[in-house]
Parts: sequence; structure tokens; C-alpha cells
Amino acid sequence: MEEKAKMKLNQKFAIGIDLGATTVKAGIVSTTGIVVDQISADAKANHGPSAVIQQISFVIQELLGKHKNSNCIGIGIGAPGMVSAVDSFVHHPPNFTDWSRVDVGGEIRKKFKLHVEIENDANCAAVAEARFGVGVEFKNFLFVIWGTGVGGGIILNRKIFRGPNGGAGEIGHVSIDYNGRLCNCGNYGCIESYIGQRYLSQRTKEILRNIPADRTDNHLYKLVGGNLNKIEPSIISQAAELGDPIAISILEEAGTLLGAALASTMNVIDVSVVVIGGGVSAVPAFVYDAVIKSLRSRVLKPHKDNIHVLRAKLGNTAGIIGSASLVM
Repeated sequence: MEEKAKMKLNQKFAIGIDLGATTVKAGIVSTTGIVVDQISADAKANHGPSAVIQQISFVIQELLGKHKNSNCIGIGIGAPGMVSAVDSFVHHPPNFTDWSRVDVGGEIRKKFKLHVEIENDANCAAVAEARFGVGVEFKNFLFVIWGTGVGGGIILNRKIFRGPNGGAGEIGHVSIDYNGRLCNCGNYGCIESYIGQRYLSQRTKEILRNIPADRTDNHLYKLVGGNLNKIEPSIISQAAELGDPIAISILEEAGTLLGAALASTMNVIDVSVVVIGGGVSAVPAFVYDAVIKSLRSRVLKPHKDNIHVLRAKLGNTAGIIGSASLVM
């Protein structure tokens, strides 16, 4: 409440946009990294780029309508896909229809005449954790978004490492089996195709279909009332907390697989700290234990004793805070 009161007294702020394939979220963010107002809308990703840009414009306009425009430092946008820092184009975001290369940043600048920066959404969340979250005490770390898919960002010397084309940090497409599952990216055995939200849910449904529905120890069935279409990672986590053996097994395996992918990545980029965020990151602590055990068994010896795997601090606001940080 105190922060909101300060915002009304001519305090500067930035607008952060967290663009997803389902929802576009926007927030007013203070210079201290606090979200003081928030709004969301349907992203309309299946209606093409123009519709998406219209939705981004809508949430920005709604926020500016409630706050003093002259106090707005600028607008930061986090978008999926590869984002060019040079020309603000977003390239081939997954699950967006009829989208190859679109100047999202340029379109928003034209509409609002404000400073606009745009970055990959995972990179934005990494920046948020580096500036205001659990990563504050670490100069270097790997950030992982574990949700619908698996994304990531690399923080080196407290700054995001983008790579020459803005594509660095795509840990979701580290292959753990070159003959493994086909991933949406076209590669085989990507970690995303094993532990992403859809895969975890689908695998759990397949297992449940092959066991008696009246098993008294099956908390998964009870939590969804027998409707397997309601299975999602949060339900699996709840069941695991209640001692459901199937849920525990699925999540332990997911943690082990993630640890294997993390080890490969950390051996390459020479960091020993991992911060995990995203919707699925709310899994029980035993999953993190599985990640650490798997990771330590696979990293090079100089890293083994310094491994830290941390749960992200900022939760669902990381994307908004990180994107706003681009202009602060």
C-alpha cells in the first residue's frame, strides 16, 4: 500500500510486458522492482501478428489511463522466440500463428512515442532475478524457466548474455538422447520434450489409464475427480505431497532428467549456480533434490562442491519486472 501511495506522488515507473502464447500480462513497475498495478488480456496468438500487437497496445493503454504518462520511463517487452536487440524484431515465436519476423518494438514505439526495449521472455525473467530476486548475491548463474516448455537465460557478470543473434540460453533444446522424443523444434531428445508441462501431464494421463481407477492410494484420480483432462503439474505436485507413488516417480524422473541437461550446459558455460523459475518450478523440494543429485553426478569435478540449485523468488511477476528493467 505504501508503494502504491508513492506512485501517486509523481514517482517514476516503467511498464513491463510479459507476452505469452495464451496471455499478455502488463504491469506498472516502480524503480525498486515492485509491481504496483497489473493487467492481463488474451494474447490472440492464433490471430496473427497484428492482433497480438493490438492486444499489447490495449494493456499498455489501460495502464497509462490510470497513471500519469509523464512519469513513465518507458516500456519493456518480453517475448518468446529469438529477439533481435539491434532492430527489435521478434523471430518465429513458438505457438504464434503466421509469424516469422515482426518488428514488435517498432510498432509499440510508433503508437506510444515512448522509449521501448524488447528482449526474449526468459532473458527478461533472468534479469529480474539478477536485479531483484534470488540471484542478487550471484554474479554468474544459469536461469531456467520450467513451464509449458523449458527456457533459460545466462547471467554473466550480472548482465544477460545474449549471444550474437540473441539466441543464447535455450537450455530447453539441449538433447539428452539423440534418438529420443521428437521436439517441436525439430530436434530429437530435447529436455523440453521430456519435462515440459504438456509432456508431464500427458505421461501422467497415460499411466493412469493403465491402472484401476478405484485404487485407494491414487490421489491423482481423487484430485481431478476422475477427469484425467484436468491433470497438470500443479495437480501432480499436490498428489506427490500426499504421498502418491505415481506422482512422486514422475516428478523425481523429471528432476533427474533436468539435472542431466543442466550438467551439460554448466560444463560448457562454466557456472555453478542455477535458478529455476516458471510454473512447474513450484514442485516439491524432493524434485530439487533429484535435480541436484543428477547434476552433481554429471558435472566436471571442479564444479561438484560448488553447485547451487535455487528456487526463483519473483514467481509469476518475474517476466513483468524483468521486461520493465530493460528501460530502468
